[in-house]
Amino acid sequence: MNSEEETARLAGEFSELLQGGEIVALNGDLGAGKTSFIKHLLRNFEIDNVSSPTFAIVNEYQGSLKVNHFDFYRINKVEELYDIGFEEYLTREDTLTFIEWADLLPEVLPSKRIEISFVVNDDFSREISFKNIS
Repeated sequence: MNSEEETARLAGEFSELLQGGEIVALNGDLGAGKTSFIKHLLRNFEIDNVSSPTFAIVNEYQGSLKVNHFDFYRINKVEELYDIGFEEYLTREDTLTFIEWADLLPEVLPSKRIEISFVVNDDFSREISFKNIS
C-alpha cells in the first residue's frame, strides 16, 4: 500500500466479507496503520468518529453493525481484560470485534479469528496481510 486511498479501498473490500460475529486481530508496529484501517472499514458500517481505544481499552460503536474496538497496547495483565468483561464481548454473535496489538496477549485470543498484519517498509509503504485462523 502506497497511499491512504489504497488502504481505504482494501478496508472497504474487506468490510464486504464481514457480517458480524467475527473477531479481527490486528498486529503491527506503532504507526503502521491499524487504527486508520479500522476507521476506513467502519465507514462502510455507517460509523464515523472512530478513535484509538489506547487509553479506554475498548470503544463501542453502533452503526449498521455493533462494533467493539479493543487496544491491548496499555494492558499490563490479562486480569485487566477480565475485569472489563472481555470474554463476554467475544460471545456477542451480532457484533464485530477488532483487537489492536493482539499479539501482546495471544493467550486471550479465540482460536477462531482473522489476523491482519501491518508491516512498514523502508520506503514507508505498507504491506497488509490477512490470515484466517480456525
